[in-house]
Amino acid sequence: MGKFDNHGLKAVTPLGGFEPRVDAFTGLLIREVSDCALASLAARQGDEDVLQSAAKSFLGGSLPEAAAWNEHGDFAAWWMGPDLWMVSAPHDEHELLAAALKEAVGDAGSVVEQTDGWCRLDMEGSRCFDVLERLCNANVRAGKPGDATRTSMEHLGVFLLCREPGQRYSIIGPRSSAASLHHALVTAVNAVI
Repeated sequence: MGKFDNHGLKAVTPLGGFEPRVDAFTGLLIREVSDCALASLAARQGDEDVLQSAAKSFLGGSLPEAAAWNEHGDFAAWWMGPDLWMVSAPHDEHELLAAALKEAVGDAGSVVEQTDGWCRLDMEGSRCFDVLERLCNANVRAGKPGDATRTSMEHLGVFLLCREPGQRYSIIGPRSSAASLHHALVTAVNAVI
């Protein structure tokens, strides 16, 4: 038995709960997603092709192109910048994602553990366009599945992943600002619904 086993320590979500928060509105659902392991992956100069090949073997598919995201089995990845991606996977099955990814890409890439640095809020429903157009300057009506847009919401830099245009999106922002991001979403929902 470890020295912390008797202390009743329990992890909290980015919004401070013991369970992910869910907010239901007419025509819209906002759900906190807190069960993902995250790791950033950057290609080292001159090793871009080696990294792409190693990452493809590890993920079961290619890394996404600029301004895109994709999924391959347990793994999802989105483009963050030139030769820079974020990789996610279910936490319980891939708790050591960063270490496994680093082992797979070796010296061709730099990998940084990101799991506790970000929050994810999924938005689903027929009123997504109305809410997103109030919050950011992304052209959401022209979006297609697989789009990954870096934008800002209430002065916070976020990634907006389009899962189903007008119906399903993931918003990934800094964990330290999770409450502010959630508040902005709820305020925008209340203004349009």
